[in-house]
Amino acid sequence: MADNTQPIDESAVVLTDDAGRFLPCQVEQSFQLNGREYLLLLPIDAPIEIFVWQQGDDDDDILMDVEDEDIDQIFLTAKAVLAEQNLMLQRTAITLTAAGELPEAEEDNCLTLELDELDEAGNPITEEFQILATCFYEDEEYTLCTPLDPLLIFANRNSSGTLEVVTPEEFQLIRGSLEEKLFDLLE
Repeated sequence: MADNTQPIDESAVVLTDDAGRFLPCQVEQSFQLNGREYLLLLPIDAPIEIFVWQQGDDDDDILMDVEDEDIDQIFLTAKAVLAEQNLMLQRTAITLTAAGELPEAEEDNCLTLELDELDEAGNPITEEFQILATCFYEDEEYTLCTPLDPLLIFANRNSSGTLEVVTPEEFQLIRGSLEEKLFDLLE
């Protein structure tokens, strides 16, 4: 996960992962909780997801998330396809990103994916994406998307002053307190 930060200014930080990749982020909120400083971050460049079309058990085509270890194979092709739209695909910490101005999201270039998780009411959780491009690599079709909802990252500052991304396990432990603190800040 992110283990370093380099301040750009007071409203931005740069997360660094174990591989030395950077992710510049805007600081949306900063607050104290249980004696620790927490930050709500938003990547400055657009997050990018790459999906591959695969045939399902019932011969329907389904979209599958491309695993991190497979990104290297498709990366140069995806980068070239996005460059045609004046977007620069980047290998950044935590997520791929694209620098440049995204095209306007329209209904016919958006898709909704049903995740394997359920919300508190037992309904499937969905995520909406804007399709930026499609490409082919080794006879497989890939779709490059950006989420329509912002990618928010929770981080905390450790005792040495560096930022660490809050793990999913830690997030679940402090979720109620975080939500309460954020609601207080927004009021």
